[in-house]
Amino acid sequence: MMPGAGLLNTYLIYICNMQLMQDDLQVRWLKLRIKLKERFGIKPELDGILFLIGIQELGSGKQDFSKEEKQDLMHIAVCTVLSPSGYYVLEGNDEDGWPHFKQLKPLPEFYLTEQENFLKDHILLYFQNQNFID
Repeated sequence: MMPGAGLLNTYLIYICNMQLMQDDLQVRWLKLRIKLKERFGIKPELDGILFLIGIQELGSGKQDFSKEEKQDLMHIAVCTVLSPSGYYVLEGNDEDGWPHFKQLKPLPEFYLTEQENFLKDHILLYFQNQNFID
């Protein structure tokens, strides 16, 4: 056996496992988007799904939102989906019923693709906890 071959094999196994996990994430993500299309008639991208979660968490139902309110809804969604991992905690609601969160720890520094996958994984967990997906 060549020197370093064990390390190379370990690295290759790691890379293959990471690819399988990423493929699994993308399959689960696509299934969620298809289920949302069946339910709402749209197949939203990441931002659209965050917007839907924000509306769900606000509990106000369908209405018109300003651009700033849409950004706030997406922030509510991010805080909500990352709360189970200890990144945020709900502090309470303001007088208008909008939730406010406190950040408990810094978010991991990722490249854009890793950041998207991190959010997708937490969004999938959110929908599992809501019994929307298996």
